[in-house]
Amino acid sequence: MRRENQSSVSEFLLLGLPIQPEQQGMFYALFLAMYLTTLLGNLLIILLIRLDSHLHTPMYFFLSHLALTDICFSSVTAPKMLMNMLMQTQSIPYAGCISQVYFFLFFADLDSFLLTSMAYDRYVAICHPLHYTTIMSQSLCFLLVIGSWVLSFAGALVHTLLLARLSFCGDNTLHHFFCDLSALLKLSSSDTTINELVIFIVGSMVITVPFICVLVSYGHIGATILRRPSIKGICKALSTCGSHLSVVSLYYGAIIALYFVPSSSNTNDKDVVVSVLYTVVTPMLNPFIYSLRNRDMKGALGNILRRGEFSA
Repeated sequence: MRRENQSSVSEFLLLGLPIQPEQQGMFYALFLAMYLTTLLGNLLIILLIRLDSHLHTPMYFFLSHLALTDICFSSVTAPKMLMNMLMQTQSIPYAGCISQVYFFLFFADLDSFLLTSMAYDRYVAICHPLHYTTIMSQSLCFLLVIGSWVLSFAGALVHTLLLARLSFCGDNTLHHFFCDLSALLKLSSSDTTINELVIFIVGSMVITVPFICVLVSYGHIGATILRRPSIKGICKALSTCGSHLSVVSLYYGAIIALYFVPSSSNTNDKDVVVSVLYTVVTPMLNPFIYSLRNRDMKGALGNILRRGEFSA
């Protein structure tokens, strides 16, 4: 239960994006189009993987979960941002803000774990091709996905419970377009030492460790290719890993820019702009990356379209 003195703050004010009032309409249309593209593109990926039996492999099993996660991750922040821009409102209830923090952290962590599972899958496929089907068994794939969901749930829950214990008695204005955990901690009138310590510990577990695992996986992949250099081998590696590497670069690049690169001035605006890249742009680009750079996905889309034409 919340403490008695927390009742003084029943809502927070989201200042939104750092754009001029006369540009609100243009940016609203832009972000609405981006959000709808995110929904339709990732739904298309899930549909193609579901309908095409050639895509019933570990790599695309993970990809279908990543697409679902991207839909949910973008939906945590984008609808509220769009509604505020349309209705010219800034408020979000206390309970809604805490819930937004939980789901934002949950799906962000889940993204990280799924990308790590996909990197491990590519490592096994290239470094141990003869044992791929044995190692990447159906049970292991299910275990990796279930483990990703459980760890993400636990990590987000810890942050949310600790956040709910804090008092907010003064300023309730967030210089953001959603309820960001670090922004809320700055507003709290309570001691946030424990929260910051947990952010460091849990953040290392759900972001830093998976990122290191991805780097190690691709380090082994690179070493394997260099030991047997050939144009065919390099092209095969690029075709199987290029899409995943692009998504990993976008995801972790945005995180590094947001949390690890210092900004000398205009810190709030920089954080908001990078957060847009992280929460809106990256989920939208993933379907394009996997469809334009992946022959299997393009082939599956072609098969579905031809099947539709034949049925008609």
